[in-house]
Amino acid sequence: MSQAVRVIWDDALVSYDFGPGHPLAPVRVELTMALARDLGVLGGVELVGCVPATDDELALVHKRDYVEAVKTASRIGRPDLRHGLGTEDNPVFTGMHAAAALVTGATLEAARAVWRGEAEHAVNVAGGLHHAMTAAASGFCVYNDPAVAIAWLLSQGASRVAYVDIDVHHGDGVQAMFYDDPRVLTISLHESPRTLFPGTGLPQETGAEGSAVNVALPAGCGDAGWLRAFHAVVPPLLREFAPEVLVTQQGCDSHALDPLANLMLSVDGQRTAYAALHRLAHETAGGRWIAVGGGGYEIVRVVPRAWTHLIAEVAGAPVDPRTGTPRSWRRLAAERTGETAPLTMTDGRDPSWREISEGYDPADAIDRAIMATRNAVFPFHGLDPLP
Repeated sequence: MSQAVRVIWDDALVSYDFGPGHPLAPVRVELTMALARDLGVLGGVELVGCVPATDDELALVHKRDYVEAVKTASRIGRPDLRHGLGTEDNPVFTGMHAAAALVTGATLEAARAVWRGEAEHAVNVAGGLHHAMTAAASGFCVYNDPAVAIAWLLSQGASRVAYVDIDVHHGDGVQAMFYDDPRVLTISLHESPRTLFPGTGLPQETGAEGSAVNVALPAGCGDAGWLRAFHAVVPPLLREFAPEVLVTQQGCDSHALDPLANLMLSVDGQRTAYAALHRLAHETAGGRWIAVGGGGYEIVRVVPRAWTHLIAEVAGAPVDPRTGTPRSWRRLAAERTGETAPLTMTDGRDPSWREISEGYDPADAIDRAIMATRNAVFPFHGLDPLP
């Protein structure tokens, strides 16, 4: 059982809303928190609020003129395409700055709690907006909350922070902000940029002395291949890097039902990944773990279940996947979306995988992706790329 676990939540976090028809529907986090509450998952955690990130905190990674541009666009409702505001992905909405700053403030609250020893683990499921760049919005992301949190940790004296991103999309914004900073190890497992936005994240993007790690997986990769790739790359690098804090982004758009991507994971594969990250936080980072949400666009059948499993895992009390979803929650889901919610917390899978140490097949696309990453970065860390 983990000790002193915090879940950061404020009902105003659903104000990060690009409007009707946009894939990033805030009801997904509303339904996540409702499911976690109805299942009793929140009973074993400290539920705490948050305040918006200040301009100085945002300026840890964002240009101040960009922050001013977001404020202006949010006030007058006019696009600013030079800063990525007003595009199809990032339409301008009234109150955008305040909403995005609150999401960032929630992740900062998680970082403060963990760094100051007030909590061992902390989670913000509304966070994980990993595409925002220093001076531009991108990919549904206005401010880059995980990057702000990492920069804050560095400003407080952290000398080694690891960031593991398991969203189906490359964690390009976080990588870009720390690409030349060896104090930050960024690891991203994602669908190949050849088939998915943002078109970056090849293994050859290695940063400063191997500080950027990219596992680009082929479309169609399911639980067994994804977990094989994760275990072939992430644990050895985290063990060698020995971070003081582990920050993880749990976008659940790797699920087979996600409408925007092409990987084939199940909720069961995703919860297995969360458990692995939890173990690695204790093994490599002294238990200091900050977890955030991310992408996920199947808003009833996937996101609420995946991230309720995440909260439960962070709390050290995993939910049995055979558990039924509460009738009260299914009723709420139908009222809020018109969709029929799943009856259980499982997709009926029991994920297993073969370790790369058992040998690899050069004809297999997943094994080729694994070895491309290991060959690109393992030597920087004194690790043998061969299994």
